[in-house]
Amino acid sequence: MDIRKEIIINAELSLVWKAWTESERIIKWFAPAAEIDPRENGKFELYFSPDNKDMMSTKGCRILQYKEPTLLEFEWKGPDPFAGVMNDENNLTTVSVEFESLNEMTKVTLIHQGWKDTEEYSHAREWHVQAWEQMLKSLKSNMESGEGILCCQ
Repeated sequence: MDIRKEIIINAELSLVWKAWTESERIIKWFAPAAEIDPRENGKFELYFSPDNKDMMSTKGCRILQYKEPTLLEFEWKGPDPFAGVMNDENNLTTVSVEFESLNEMTKVTLIHQGWKDTEEYSHAREWHVQAWEQMLKSLKSNMESGEGILCCQ
């Protein structure tokens, strides 16, 4: 029932880690605005509509595990169409991102957990399967392009 996606990125582990854990880097490939406090119980807030941070965001989400540079786990809120299903702050899904160094490359494994066995969750889950795939492709493209903030340590 979990969503599990893997990708190999032609970039050093430390840079891929920073791409996930630094606000100014994550906005290059994931969301147009972010507030990340890189520590356990720190903020993991992404804003997909920066003009209204209450819409289309992970506002209020926290980092559950922060084990640099191998594991980042955070709470997740779905987009507004699924807010009624998955954005109850006492019952959020979670996303774990595992990082593994493969010489000069990095394997990223994303696991999205906490799905319930209902029709509403099924629709939300199907949407997220595609969204996570697109997001990981965006990360790979950004990291491998050698452009912008992600090219330098």
